[in-house]
Amino acid sequence: MGPLKGIRIVELAGIGPGPMAAMTLADLGATVLRIERMEPSELGLRLPIQQQLMLRNRQMLALDLKQQEHQALALRLIEQADGLIEGFRPGVTERMGLGPDVCLARNPRLVYGRMTGWGQSGPLAHAAGHDLNYIALTGVLDQIGRAGQPPTPPLNLVGDFGGGALYLALGMLAAIIEARRSGQGQVVDAAIVDGTAALATSLFGMHAAGMVGERGANLLDSGAYFYDVYECADGRWVSIAPIEGKFHRELLRLLDIDPAQIGAQMDRANWPRARALLAERIKTKTRDQWCALLEGTDACFAPILSLNEAPRHPHLKARGTFIEIDGVPQPAPAPRFSRTVPKPPRPPAAPNAATADEALHDWLGDEAAQWRHVAPQQER
Repeated sequence: MGPLKGIRIVELAGIGPGPMAAMTLADLGATVLRIERMEPSELGLRLPIQQQLMLRNRQMLALDLKQQEHQALALRLIEQADGLIEGFRPGVTERMGLGPDVCLARNPRLVYGRMTGWGQSGPLAHAAGHDLNYIALTGVLDQIGRAGQPPTPPLNLVGDFGGGALYLALGMLAAIIEARRSGQGQVVDAAIVDGTAALATSLFGMHAAGMVGERGANLLDSGAYFYDVYECADGRWVSIAPIEGKFHRELLRLLDIDPAQIGAQMDRANWPRARALLAERIKTKTRDQWCALLEGTDACFAPILSLNEAPRHPHLKARGTFIEIDGVPQPAPAPRFSRTVPKPPRPPAAPNAATADEALHDWLGDEAAQWRHVAPQQER
């Protein structure tokens, strides 16, 4: 049933890192009730519900939190929860009557998780922004990209999901563990700027040591020829990353390149010549031919697969890294557990009468009947 079985989370509907954090907790066995708006969010208008994969594993209930009775039902549910997730700008839930003070007064052991980009305090706290803005401010975006080119947006994996969702989930679990010991809840202020900066701790350490210079000229940002991607004869691409000397030597052996042609691996003066040699050699075979020669060796090699190809790769198939639910391929829950194995995720579902009844009965038991009139659910 998952290691988080028995933990209950109320999620106030949002987009991006909040739902990702809620999905992560739900994937590991927590019961997560998402309180949706009465009208679908912008994300819902753009994407069919079956493809809104971050909404998997949820109980669903649509409420109009501007109405007093709907707020009362939300608070009754929050009384039963271990945690709450919200992703509004600072002050919004307070104006809704569902701020931390109100919720903690009703449920003193509640962990109130707040997900924002800039954080609950500071000069930018109330400004709009998105993932790219947050990682830009931390200095991280400036280090992503090739030399002589502008910084490269790395999707929204570094900020929204790495620095945001996962730090929120970690913070909530830490606070829930503490609340079970102390009986006291608290607010978790999860800001993407804070989480992104924390993800870059080692980068800042290398910078302080003088080991990180301009973008695209360093060990891990495409500056080094032995940590980069190369085009093959068929126009596809492969990645190589043999940082350690013994792995570097193995790559050169398999590529049939004389190490004397390159010289010392860590001498940056040799990097341009070595890059040209590798680029020329790798261009002589197709991606699949290089896979046949290099995959599974100690050359630190992997093909660059498309989103269509990745679920079919033998290694990922063997591990079950991807699963298919209702015909939609998607990543499986992670990480793995040896004993408390979570159930397979259930697909996303839009709020309707059935999901509302399920949620109310599960959370409120016999009391559910007195609340059903508050928010009659409509099919979407």
